[in-house]
Amino acid sequence: MRVNENRLFVIVSPVYLLFTVLLADYFGIKNVLMAGCPCQGFSERGYGHPCFYRTMNTMIEHIDFTPQQVAGVEQARRLFHGRGHAYPGLAHVSIDWLPPVALITLYEEATHEWLMAQAEWLMAKLSDCRSVQVQFRCRPMVPTEVLRGEPIDRLTVEVAGLAFQLQLGRTQNSGLFLDMSNGWQWLREQTQNRRVLNLFSYTCAFSVAAIAGGAKHVVNVDISKAALSRGRDNHRLNHHDTGKVAFQGIDIFKSFSRLKKLGPYDLLVCDPPRFQKGSVDIKRDYKKIIRRIPELVVSNGLVMLCLNAPDLDEAFLLDTVAQACPECRYVEQITPPAVFVEAQPGRGLKVLIFLYEG
Repeated sequence: MRVNENRLFVIVSPVYLLFTVLLADYFGIKNVLMAGCPCQGFSERGYGHPCFYRTMNTMIEHIDFTPQQVAGVEQARRLFHGRGHAYPGLAHVSIDWLPPVALITLYEEATHEWLMAQAEWLMAKLSDCRSVQVQFRCRPMVPTEVLRGEPIDRLTVEVAGLAFQLQLGRTQNSGLFLDMSNGWQWLREQTQNRRVLNLFSYTCAFSVAAIAGGAKHVVNVDISKAALSRGRDNHRLNHHDTGKVAFQGIDIFKSFSRLKKLGPYDLLVCDPPRFQKGSVDIKRDYKKIIRRIPELVVSNGLVMLCLNAPDLDEAFLLDTVAQACPECRYVEQITPPAVFVEAQPGRGLKVLIFLYEG
């Protein structure tokens, strides 16, 4: 070890690095390194680089490794959310705990040394971890890579006691968006004896929550039949009566008449993608859905509108509803779990609840 110009440079092996990081964790060491790094990108930050250690210490300080269990089963959750730009130098990093897999998602390149250090650290901190994997969102269509442990690509996890099937490996999305977990819990508490329409249902997490909450019937709509098939599997995992659930593999914008015939609905959920080539541009298209609420929802029915677009905030949804369906009255906003901290309000997931008073 040598100290030069008040910066710490260490030549280490992965084992020594892990020991150093865990020691810092144990003693609550902060501000170990200087800020103001002149490096040009995260891919430069290997062993011996000040940012290498500073970013690891930042994550140590902000990750809660306390087990979260329901009925003795460890629950899936986000461990670290750098995408909210709340942690300097880490806006490209997210870490999810999908027991028994720790998944690192990168939106910018990182050195192999940095990744292996994360893998060592996560394996040490998560007692039930059998695999640490990395997904490079910064590379087009590359498979998830195993950094440490077993090559697990299919698994079942629980969130708030509900079971979901996930698929890692070659797919970019595992099948579950953990920032929506509070939304699923809200829905579960609202659906007793209600008929629910779930638009852009993907793998039907909202539907699983609705049936778990006692919904009378749920209609899931998504253009991807493969996603709906996984949604059906998710219901079976939870031992649900699939006779109460319909799966419509159709284009929503071309199928409002069919959806109207299957209604009316006591509760509508809409969770569209920001953009889907050839089918959805939500800034342009959300009003087309909101305009149809009077045809689909009963008087005094609930409407749950979701928006996951950094460039569109809550005001966009409120203004669109006011223009396209003024009979809808704003009730409340469902916020994501606290780990999804955002430096700039309005850039993260937005979930707004309305009461249709038509």
